[in-house]
Amino acid sequence: MIKKIFFIVLIYFLSLNNAFTIEPDIFVQSTVNRASKILGENLSKEEKIEKLKIIAKETVDIKGIGFYTLGSKRKELNNDMKEKYSKLFEQYFLKSFSSRLAEYTNPEIDVIGKEALNKNYTIVNSILKGTSERPEVKIDWRIYTKNQENPLIRDLIIEGLSLARTQKEEFKSILDTNNGDINVLFETLKKFSNN
Repeated sequence: MIKKIFFIVLIYFLSLNNAFTIEPDIFVQSTVNRASKILGENLSKEEKIEKLKIIAKETVDIKGIGFYTLGSKRKELNNDMKEKYSKLFEQYFLKSFSSRLAEYTNPEIDVIGKEALNKNYTIVNSILKGTSERPEVKIDWRIYTKNQENPLIRDLIIEGLSLARTQKEEFKSILDTNNGDINVLFETLKKFSNN
């Protein structure tokens, strides 16, 4: 009898767990719908930016992207420096992401497919619909799905160009031209965020 109750409870919790699984394509469509709604509202650019930052904090793996863009340099940093970098990168990322996105007025993005690369990553394919001002744009989303209840965006690949990889190359260039001095990168991030 106790075994039977145990199995019933176990099955219940397993089914509960599955109930909260979020499919990557639904996650992306929901995220872009939230952003589009904000961009279509009658708000100032500053108000839109603040609301977009909230969405980014909830849906983007900012810390993961930050350490990826730092490349092998992250292995040289102690915990205090990693913490400092993470804070600076988050401010930099949120300003860069939200101020660029706030330029759009009600962008329409349709999710058209997905491909699971492995249990940790899924690529979600989408199209930014063209308008009289801009052509149609193909956008692929690299979604980190290790925690299926909380998928996170790790990269955007726009017309085949990875934004995370581009950022990584930019940071590498800054470090290479400054003898690998991480403080120069810190100052660059700080200056961008404070402008």
